[in-house]
Amino acid sequence: MTENDGGTRMIRSELIQKIADDNPHLYQRDVEKIVNTVFDSIVGALAEGKRVELRGFGAFSVKKRDGRVGRNPRTGEAVDVEEKHVPFFKTGKLLRDRLNGNQEV
Repeated sequence: MTENDGGTRMIRSELIQKIADDNPHLYQRDVEKIVNTVFDSIVGALAEGKRVELRGFGAFSVKKRDGRVGRNPRTGEAVDVEEKHVPFFKTGKLLRDRLNGNQEV
């Protein structure tokens, strides 16, 4: 895992390597294709406005943020912020339980 601001994070290449290490019967290039296909499928579904649910892990969806008037932090000048769509992730119960120390999953 890569160090980041005192914590750790996992980047795509580390995820691919971990899966490949845990599954020696698979070629790393095949694992990379699988991971990329999963991520591309999630992104594609979200781009179409669909919700993606991975039971026990969580659900990805898209939320609409209405346009508003914001402020330029340097000048304090009013700035129009356009409406936009942002990805949203809601954790599943099993993931929440595991993060909060409940190992009875």
